[in-house]
Amino acid sequence: MNGFDALTYMDATSLARLVRQKEVTPLELVDFFIDRIEKINPRLNAVVTPMFEEARRIASGPLPDGPFKGVPMLLKDLLASYKGARFTFGTKNLAQYIPDHDSELVRRYKEAGFIILGKTNVPELGLLPTTESALFGPCRNPWDLTRTTGGSSGGSAAAVAAGLIPVAHGNDGGGSIRIPASCCGVFGLKPSRGRNTLGPDFGDLMSGLVAEHVLTRSVRDSAAILDVTAGYMPGDPYCAPPPRQPYQEEVGRDPGHLRIAYLTSTMREGINLHPDCLAALEVGVKLLISLGHEVEEIKPNLPAELIARAFTTVWAAGCAATVKGISLITRKEPAPEQYEPLTWALYEMGLKVSGADYLMAVGILQRMTREMALLYAQYDVLLTPTLGEPPVKLGTFDSPPEDPLKGWTRSAQFVPFTPIFNATGQPAMSVPLYWNAEGLPIGLHFVARYGDEATLFKLAAQLERAQPWTNRRPPSAD
Repeated sequence: MNGFDALTYMDATSLARLVRQKEVTPLELVDFFIDRIEKINPRLNAVVTPMFEEARRIASGPLPDGPFKGVPMLLKDLLASYKGARFTFGTKNLAQYIPDHDSELVRRYKEAGFIILGKTNVPELGLLPTTESALFGPCRNPWDLTRTTGGSSGGSAAAVAAGLIPVAHGNDGGGSIRIPASCCGVFGLKPSRGRNTLGPDFGDLMSGLVAEHVLTRSVRDSAAILDVTAGYMPGDPYCAPPPRQPYQEEVGRDPGHLRIAYLTSTMREGINLHPDCLAALEVGVKLLISLGHEVEEIKPNLPAELIARAFTTVWAAGCAATVKGISLITRKEPAPEQYEPLTWALYEMGLKVSGADYLMAVGILQRMTREMALLYAQYDVLLTPTLGEPPVKLGTFDSPPEDPLKGWTRSAQFVPFTPIFNATGQPAMSVPLYWNAEGLPIGLHFVARYGDEATLFKLAAQLERAQPWTNRRPPSAD
């Protein structure tokens, strides 16, 4: 396959074109990316469940004539089930669990022509912004093997960044697409609440915090894939308003003169932004101004501590519900030896949340959502650094039994912005526009009005043209 080396960093759109033009076969693509995974993955630990023989079998037969016919991809080992493939949620309790059906999202990927090569590494139950589970071990950042990939879609982001795959599935309950996109220097968009279905297994997760999509190298891939996955599934509790036109048609369109607000503060006492993140923000602001946008710093007066407590209440209750759901599958009562210390501590915290506490927390988040919506009467987009710090060292979020919530507490410094927009349900994206002096990527985080992914795709494509990132190669990918 040496003659195919140019395929390594092509995006999914380009690869699909090669298949349509019969310049490469689906089986050749599958074999090429399997070779990449076998060569590079031992350094990264991004792919934890290979599905290579299944992929070769599918690539050798008739495929749906979708827009991504024959293009390989990876699935995050959380939420999206694939019939007959191990599905662990990153916990040893489900290490041998095999689902008997595809999730609707996976069905839509298959219908679009994608071929799944395997499952990617996740933290236990997707709870932390790093990918270091006891079940699979740490996923390593291809820009620096001692650093986190972020989480919980860390395996997916690392695989895309290192050229193991052109696109990988992710999901986002507190930043889990955008955090690893920032850490690994790839593009990651969290769609609006209800844009992609969670069915048939879930109608709603944690009162709407969770959204599904992908991590990609190019903006156009993210847009085109959302076109083939978006839409209501019968029984869904809600759905996002339909787009005016396909998202892939927004890529390349002039975003016009946008009014963009930006934040230089986390709004939380004692939690400050790292100088490298502020430097990235400054570069982003200057770039936006050069592109003709109106950019203004703002200092919103949101009750940040109250919001953080409300989010933690919903998150802990969601952890408890997930642990109880797993016990229905395993037919074992939950016990502390079955889980990592942090997971068990959040589970116990969640058990103490009363119905009144939960509804009060949801009400606080909904009120904050309305206050945030008022901001968009004045501005089209909000800009922040994606993270409060560059990718931190592996082990930073370790939670020993004597201090089981240490990792959760530490994460407040790392992810000061992303969870807010899971609560509001707004579309948000991390765009890889800056690398620091150590060669580590730092994403910039853009948030639009609810239902307005179109503005984000237009802006992202403009930024991609003005300051391309796809020619950057992590040192651990060769």
